[in-house]
Amino acid sequence: MGKSTHDRRLIGEILVERGMVSALQLQQALAVQKGDRSNPYLGEVLTNLGYVTEIDIVIALVVQCNLPYIAVTKHVIDKDVARLIPADMARRDRLVPLDRIGNILSVVMQNPLDERMRREVEAMTGCTIATFISTRSEIDQALARLYPLS
Repeated sequence: MGKSTHDRRLIGEILVERGMVSALQLQQALAVQKGDRSNPYLGEVLTNLGYVTEIDIVIALVVQCNLPYIAVTKHVIDKDVARLIPADMARRDRLVPLDRIGNILSVVMQNPLDERMRREVEAMTGCTIATFISTRSEIDQALARLYPLS
């Protein structure tokens, strides 16, 4: 199987294959996810159940999406770059603008596979988006630092 930009396996399959969760734990999490439409991400369900850590989910996403991980809380973000994405949108969609080089805007996204969001950010900023992934808690910490509520 040749790899392009995405691994065709589902995140649950990757987690089971890598021994991060059992097949039974995956089935239980899928049942919880199906019954709770307010939590659409399997990774969050698995984390909330205590079956995996956030970093386990990020590792599986790196494998699945072939996207680089960045510890966004350790990244210094220029305020001019932060202004490219409105605070309310960044918080709502968990987007952290990292850096801009020419017409390329590097962005950490909670859901790196959300093509609609990617196109929306590209249209709004006029930049081509380079996507990175991070843990949800790291994204939330970076957003709080970048867009204070005061």
